[in-house]
Amino acid sequence: MGLGETHDIKQERCAVMVVHHLKIYPEYYEAVWKDVKKFEIRKNDRFYVVGDTLVLHEWMDGFTGRKLEAQIIYITDYKQRPGYVVLGIERIKG
Repeated sequence: MGLGETHDIKQERCAVMVVHHLKIYPEYYEAVWKDVKKFEIRKNDRFYVVGDTLVLHEWMDGFTGRKLEAQIIYITDYKQRPGYVVLGIERIKG
């Protein structure tokens, strides 16, 4: 295997986007659903990257059955507690 082939394989792995299933409280779920809230502040224990999808499951002492999807369009850790990030998100309508 040549050097170029190894590099191509590495790029392909980097291009794979991840789907993250997360809990979200009803008041925040509603704000995202209405396109008012366009961010999530989360512990970065999942190594989020731009392009990943969040599946936000409404949670109130258990799952309510409602969920929505949003794509990460921006990430910053500016002025956050260590290990936390702000995820700029765009709801996937449909």
